[in-house]
Amino acid sequence: MSVPAIAPAPVRPIAAAAGSAALAEGDPVVLRDLWHRYPHAAAGAWTLRGLNLSLAAGELVGLLGPSGCGKTTLLRLIAGFERPSRGTVQIHGREVAGEQRWLAPERRGVGMVFQDYALFPHLEAWGNVCFGLRPGEDRSRASWLLELLGLKGLERRYPHELSGGQRQRLALARALAPGNSVLLLDEPFSNLDVEVRLRLRSELPVVLAECGASALLVTHDPEEAMAICHRVAVLRDGHLDQCSTPQELVLRPATAFVGRFVLQGNLLPVQRQGDQLRTDLGVFALDSPPAPTGPGESDRPDPVDSAVESRVDAELQLLLSPDGLELQPRITGRCRVLGREFLGHGWLYRVACGAITVRLRLPLEQDHPPGLACELQIRPEQRALLYPGAHSVRLLASP
Repeated sequence: MSVPAIAPAPVRPIAAAAGSAALAEGDPVVLRDLWHRYPHAAAGAWTLRGLNLSLAAGELVGLLGPSGCGKTTLLRLIAGFERPSRGTVQIHGREVAGEQRWLAPERRGVGMVFQDYALFPHLEAWGNVCFGLRPGEDRSRASWLLELLGLKGLERRYPHELSGGQRQRLALARALAPGNSVLLLDEPFSNLDVEVRLRLRSELPVVLAECGASALLVTHDPEEAMAICHRVAVLRDGHLDQCSTPQELVLRPATAFVGRFVLQGNLLPVQRQGDQLRTDLGVFALDSPPAPTGPGESDRPDPVDSAVESRVDAELQLLLSPDGLELQPRITGRCRVLGREFLGHGWLYRVACGAITVRLRLPLEQDHPPGLACELQIRPEQRALLYPGAHSVRLLASP
């Protein structure tokens, strides 16, 4: 069987603000100003808050965020298992949920794959994959999907006779068999061992491309989302902090939370003294603003400087990569190694320095035991981002 090349999905711009993302009317899924609160929740306990998001044709979008941020609820709203409190859900240009409109789940043309597979134990694999088909409907797509997903020859086996990876493939085949072009996946790989998980996640984009389907993938693993998804949406407390390509997410996280949660970066408290930004690990300055581009431009205030100045009384934080720090053992050092993790290719250290604790990645030859007294230095060429605003800053001096 030939494996198709994965066509790149349309590139969307980075979200300009929390709760917003580029929308296109022709997209298979469009969510507008979506709010949700469970019936018995407190008045202000919103699960989702003013969320805007769309899913392009052939696109795989990852949903990241801590537990309870609204990821699974969002899938349930699209599938029709929950009703939005406000806002609309459109699928293929048709409003399926809104103030005056509600379409039942079975009429939405959406497939869903659950973490626990949700297969019918009393049905063989063939019965499971054909469950969503109407009597007399052509079964050739079901056969094709079983072959595509490596399940050919296993049609007469029951779910308990299949491995975890085979059960997850069967759940995927069942979701796609009725011809659904929108797929919702709720942590589909979390119950699988590492080798099977890596293999299945690499196969997923190929299967979606072969089926002409778009998908929304809920995961707790940032590495997984950025490895296979065209875009990644980051949720926090029901808000959409950012939705962008993995490259944009790494190069310019929109909020300090995205930098910390997704990239595992270090957040350092900042005190501004004139043009200097002081942290416990070094002194930074805002990068130079762009050169004037037209008449009168030179008289305008620096937008970056103005943005920071307007937040003098706010909590400024600086995002620094774990790769941007160096560790130097020193008996009189003010810092101390709290612990470390072996990564195979290097170490991930946790180091306490005054009131802050930071993480840094070091090569294998830098083997330091917990409890070691040390000093931390920021690498001279290191750049960082200042929040709020994601302003680029450069290092002036490190202790």
